[in-house]
Amino acid sequence: MKRRALLSVSDKTGIVQLAIGLAELDWELVSTGGTAKTLRAAGLAVRDVSEVTGHPEMMDGRVKTLHPAVHAGLLARRDRPGDLEAMRGQGYGPIDLVVVNLYPFHDAVARGAPLAQALEQVDIGGPTMLRSAAKNHPFVYVVVDPADYGRVLDAIRAGDGDAGLRFELALKVFEHTATYDAQIAGYLGKIREKGEGEGGGRREGEREGEGLLPERMVIPLRKVQSLRYGENPDQAAAFYAEVSPPAGSLPALDQLHGKELSFNNLLDVDAAVAAISAWHGDARVACAILKHTTPCGLALGDSAEAAFRRALSTDPVSAFGGIVAFNRPVDAAVAAALAELFLEIVVAPGFDATALDTLTRKKNLRLLVLPNSRAGSDELDFKRVRGGFLAQRRMNMAFSEEAWRVVTRRAPDERELADLRFAWRAVASVKSNAILLARDARTIGIGAGQMSRVDASRIAVMKANDRNADIRGAVLASDAFFPFRDGVDAAAGQGVSAVIQPGGSVRDEEVIGAADEHGMAMILTGRRVFRH
Repeated sequence: MKRRALLSVSDKTGIVQLAIGLAELDWELVSTGGTAKTLRAAGLAVRDVSEVTGHPEMMDGRVKTLHPAVHAGLLARRDRPGDLEAMRGQGYGPIDLVVVNLYPFHDAVARGAPLAQALEQVDIGGPTMLRSAAKNHPFVYVVVDPADYGRVLDAIRAGDGDAGLRFELALKVFEHTATYDAQIAGYLGKIREKGEGEGGGRREGEREGEGLLPERMVIPLRKVQSLRYGENPDQAAAFYAEVSPPAGSLPALDQLHGKELSFNNLLDVDAAVAAISAWHGDARVACAILKHTTPCGLALGDSAEAAFRRALSTDPVSAFGGIVAFNRPVDAAVAAALAELFLEIVVAPGFDATALDTLTRKKNLRLLVLPNSRAGSDELDFKRVRGGFLAQRRMNMAFSEEAWRVVTRRAPDERELADLRFAWRAVASVKSNAILLARDARTIGIGAGQMSRVDASRIAVMKANDRNADIRGAVLASDAFFPFRDGVDAAAGQGVSAVIQPGGSVRDEEVIGAADEHGMAMILTGRRVFRH
């Protein structure tokens, strides 16, 4: 009896060449629908799967390979006479190779297909055949990736002795089907959260975002690259991406120049692009300079050079060896300014030719291109803990002012309000406890990552004083409420004229009273932007 291959693919890449190779080895080809049509157009003899099963396709192709003739042929253990007798007793024959790739569910979702259309792209027969063949991989080749076609043909020509290859292909199948199912589950979770479709919407007592947090979660990932090292050189590391990453996220990075990336580099880049995403869509150029995932300078400017120099003025000492991010392309003028400083990474939506010529003279400087974006509210943020993961909705870097309240006797004037808006966006990217001083759309002092909010205030003032910045008339942003009035008293003593903070402390009235005593303006946002 001829050996038999069943070929049924959505992605036709390389399938004709594989089929030709099998036909030359005297294999029988069985196929379905569009794949059979493609193979016949190439002059190959193909049996329809309905001829093998003795049953026509049904329900617009929903039912075609879900038949014992297919699965007995895949699951029969060739070293078990009972399996072979049972199969042949029903008039079925073995299937020795299965090549399947699945309906493009992700493509349907990506183009915005409604739920009913997306469900039509949920493959049933394909994963079932793949799982049957992968379970019986000691006897059956199962191929889900066109990149493996050549290896399989080589193994068959060599006499089928490569059990290691069949094991590797089976592992790849189970990874693939798990990823496929996880994509579907993730999509349905988002549909539920948005309240779309039958059964959508939050249940009674659920908070916004709960629909994204199911009882069980599978996170489909693919390896993008091995990294230079982890947090330290003795730690191996790799970068894994979501199978369907959001637009403008790190899997879209294009490295134009410089050393390979490390674990810490990607953490810093992620923090940098999150920081500038607060000005996504703003007409002004935003620049963020970061060290160890927290900003040491943030500013807006009419040009990339102006924004960079203003951000750098906050803390040029800490900027040494830092990461610089822009929301606009890097041009010649800012490239010349960047070249004056030792930096690890520059990330921007693009670099013009002159800027590239200037910056690529620095052998190790990593130049990264990433489109502008702002994280969506339906994305999850994960943190690893021993034995598990913590999951939360990603911080929304859009800042509605709907809940803002002026709580002091004096309201901020026009200039102060503009600076408070800038400071509130900027402090959201600073590690907690975070205090940030700002004036004229730039930071002048940042206190980050402190155990005490008072200490964070002192550090922000110290940084400003180190640069001889004029704190009088500056504004202050705090990422969480002031537990006591001492932080406000200290800020007033330095000349800070307005404060923005979430509020929510049991001592809010005391804190507001302190601001009134000093003639300060204060806004409560009603939203905490703590970054642990």
